[in-house]
Formats: sequence, structure tokens, C-alpha cells
Amino acid sequence: MIEGKIVRVSGPLVVASSMRGARMYDVVNVSGKKLMGEIIELKDDLASIQVYEDTEGIGPGEPVYCTGFPLSVELGPGLIESIFDGTQRPLNVIRKMSGDNIARGISIPGLDREKKWDFKPTVKKGDEVEAGDILGEVKETSLITIKIMVPPDARGTVEDIKKGSFSVEETIAILRKGNQKKEIKLLQKWPVRVPRPFKKKLSPEAALVTGQRVIDTFFPVAKGGTACVPGPFGSGKTVIQHQLAKWANAEIIVYIGCGERGNEMTDVLLEFPELVDPRSGEPLMKRTVLIANTSNMPVAAREASVYTGITIAEYFRDMGMDVALMADSTSRWAEAMREISGRLEEMPGEEGYPAYLGARIASFYERAGRVVCLSSKKREGALSVIGAVSPPGGDLSDPVVQATLRVVKVFWSLEDKLAAMRHFPAISWLNSYSLYADFLENFFRENVDREFVKNERLAMNLLQNETELQEIVRLVGVDALSENDQLTLEVSRSIREDFLHQNAFHDVDTYTSLKKQFLLLKVILHFYEKTKGVLDSGVPISAIKSMKVRDRIARAKYIPEKELSKIEEIMKEIDGELASISKEEVKTEA
Repeated sequence: MIEGKIVRVSGPLVVASSMRGARMYDVVNVSGKKLMGEIIELKDDLASIQVYEDTEGIGPGEPVYCTGFPLSVELGPGLIESIFDGTQRPLNVIRKMSGDNIARGISIPGLDREKKWDFKPTVKKGDEVEAGDILGEVKETSLITIKIMVPPDARGTVEDIKKGSFSVEETIAILRKGNQKKEIKLLQKWPVRVPRPFKKKLSPEAALVTGQRVIDTFFPVAKGGTACVPGPFGSGKTVIQHQLAKWANAEIIVYIGCGERGNEMTDVLLEFPELVDPRSGEPLMKRTVLIANTSNMPVAAREASVYTGITIAEYFRDMGMDVALMADSTSRWAEAMREISGRLEEMPGEEGYPAYLGARIASFYERAGRVVCLSSKKREGALSVIGAVSPPGGDLSDPVVQATLRVVKVFWSLEDKLAAMRHFPAISWLNSYSLYADFLENFFRENVDREFVKNERLAMNLLQNETELQEIVRLVGVDALSENDQLTLEVSRSIREDFLHQNAFHDVDTYTSLKKQFLLLKVILHFYEKTKGVLDSGVPISAIKSMKVRDRIARAKYIPEKELSKIEEIMKEIDGELASISKEEVKTEA
């Protein structure tokens, strides 16, 4: 083991001498307290180390021990329902050992070494297996059965395979290749900064259904896709991330609280065990992994937390699962990089961020994708990554926002004006976009309705026309508009208030299926098409504005999923009321 000595301490940055032979990103233990750190720069025999714990009281002359291994996560049974810090230390175990405050130098493995897991093999002695092949299964929760895979660096003939209850460190199989034997355990380790391998990346073809109408209908993200949610303070980034984590149709959710306020992570920790998965009826925590690195935790661990989270997500993707990762927020991650870079005295880039900011952000998002997994049998998995960005003052020209927009394909732009009007989600329908829309047209036509895409485009045209008409209204008033233009304003307002506005805290409105989204928009557009026809026949716009059925349209979003036929009934009510209005108009003329 290489042993060095501290020569300088600058906050979370420690410089040690006599470190010749150490490698970049090796994990080290700093001082007698054995604080965990990682080598981020090497010059001759000097190593710059970012320490993942508070360095208070550490001084020159104290020892540094190099482990010779990079920062790695433990992958295996026990990840689901767990709450880890940025370096995969289980926070519930730490609390039992050291109380409410994390003691320095505490070292706990990520996975429980004592718990036994029931392993059921799916191969037999004598079978040939390759990297990524499934050796067996472990039922981890009532929702998730995880696959025990051959590690990426192993292959050969199954010489022995066991069945029964094992801890993560016990051998469950032995592979032989030539004269070499390799013991396989339930536990794998993988360096967090190295993407897990796969055979091939595939084009997106299915939508990640979130239950949020403005997202699924107007700006959808594909399974295996990337999205970012930039917005100013108070615009609802965290609530959107929570909604996606709760309702996205992924098998596994990995939620990274990266530098966020402690009370926001507390909300997640308290809500998720109580929330019920709409598809299974089980608690959402039974398919969720939480990484909690709050703003009062050491800044260096914040930089590691996103890598820890995405490596865990890749592990489940490699089993052939659909995984969704939420990172809230990548701005805090970038700020941690900026602080460490400044202490290293690197040449600063724009606004003080390191010159490699764009490369780091790109490498993170590029780990998303729909892939053909490593295996001798075809198996596909998908990892979707959604990152919140918190630019100062909501400035979208911020370097973190711009670097993110260059690599992601979905942009949900949050506006403080909409938030101030209490319109949530405060996603701007004029500034946002999705580059997956064309890829997903067939998905919506085949899985929802052939008219889904057509209705979405008509609704978007109405919203864009409304913006132009509002400029005229500000100048000359609404009465100066033609009756057709006034109808456009009324219908656009209905799209905004009755469709796009969604209450995350309402039992029914918090989640909307694709079928219900289609019906809600169809009702509004049916109202538009029918009223446009009666306007042309001479019915005044005032009669249309005062139609009683408009209240039913406004309340349609609160109709439960089991009673969707009631939404279709509203269209008949529209036809009936318009017919009676037309008759009255004929009588009046007579």
C-alpha cells in the first residue's frame, strides 16, 4: 500500500506527497481518521485529493493511504428501497451507528453483508455462458426480481452452481475457462466513472409515460432518452422531478438529490414509502433507489453522487429493465466541480466553471439510452435521464444550461411568470421542445389513438395563434377581434386551464393516463370544431361563451380513470347544447 503525507489542506482539497505509483481516481484514506477521498490530479509525487468528508482538524504531516482501487459501487441484491449518500454509504445504517449526524471516517459497505437472499439458478452445470448472461434470479421486493449476471469481464463453462439462501459475498457459481476458475457472487463492483458496457445502442421507439399532460402530449421523452428541466427558484423543478419519479412507467426509479435542500429530500423520503404505484398497488419505494446528498453535506461527495446514481441505474438496465434516473439538480453538481477546480488553481472557463464542464455534462447524459445488453441471448434495456438545472435568476444563458441543451433532446422550460400565475406545471408551451416527437408518432398512434398526434398539433397551433392575438388585444381590446378569433382565445384558454394545468397534490389530477389525456384534449377540440361551425351559421360568440357545458369541460380532468366514459358523454352534451342554441337563434330571427 502506498503511504503519503499531507502537505496542504484547502477545504475539501488535500495535497499529499510521496504518492508516486498512485493512479488517477484511486480512492485514498486521509489521516488517522481514515476520511474517504479520491485522487483528481497527479504531479510528480504529489497527489491532489478531493475528500468526501469534512476536513476540519486535518493538517500537514498526517498520513494518506492509497487503496489502489477507483471509487466503485456495490451492485447486487439490497439496492432497492435503500437510501445512500453520494458515495453509496447506507444512511439508515449510519444513523443507527452515529445518530442524526454522520460521523467522520465512518466506513460502511453499500450492501448488507449479513442478509440472506434466496437465489434460484436459471442455468445448469456444464452450460457455456458469456459476459452478461443471466445465471439466476433473486426476488428482492414484491415488485422487483433482479437478475444475477455474469460480470462483464468473465465467461466460460459453469463448473458449479448452487441454489438456496446466500449473503452477497458468498459464492453462488464457479466458471471455468481453460485452467482458470472464477468465483461468481451475488455482489459485483463497478467503478462509477466508467460506463457499463453494452452491445449496441438502439433508436428510441416507446414513450416514457409520466402521467403529466403537458409532457406526454406536447413534449414527450422516449424510454432511453434525455431531458432537462431548467427554471428559476420557485418555478416547480423539484415537484416535476418528484412527479416523474412517482408516476413514470419505468420498472426502476433512481432519484439523486444532488445538493438540494434537506427539507426537499425529507419530503421524498417521507412520501415515497406511502405512495402507491398505480400499476401494481404496492408502495413506490419497492422499485426505487434514493441517493441523498443534501446541500449541507460535503461538496466533494456531491460531485460523486451523480456517478454513483447512474452506475446503479446502468446495472438495472443491463438486466433488461426500463430505468428512469432523476438528477436534482445538475447545477449543484456543476458548482461542486467549480469549487474543486478553483482549489486546484485550474484556468477557469465561463463564469468560473472549469473548461471541461461541457465534456463532463455530455459524458453523464450520454450514459442514457436504449441498448442491446451484453448477453449471448438478445435482451434490451433502457435508461432515461432527466436532469433539473437551477440557473441563477432563471438565466437560460447560464453555462450549465447551455452545455446541457447541447446534449439533451427534450427541453422543458419553466417560467416564473406561469408559476406566479399559479399555473403548474409551469412548463412554457412556446419555449419547450422535444426532438423525440417524430420518433414517437407511431407509438402514440398504435397505443393510444390514430388522432393523438393530429390533435396535439392542432392544439399547439391554437396556443401559438393565441399568443399573436393577445398582442392585438393589448393594443385595441378583445372586442376589436373577429368572432372566430375570439373563439380561438376562448378555446386556447380552455387548453391552458383545463388541460395543461395539473394539480400534483390532487388525488385524481396528479396522474393522467395517455387515454385520458387523449379524451380530455379531444373534448376541447370537439368543442372548437362544433362551435366554429355554428359561428359561421350566425350564432353570436356571446351565446357560445355562456354555454353550460363549459363547466363540465373544465371539471373533466377530475374524472377518475375508471369512469372515462363520462368524458366521452361531454361531447354529446356539447352537440346537444349547440343544437338548442341554433334552434333558439332560428326562432329569434323568425
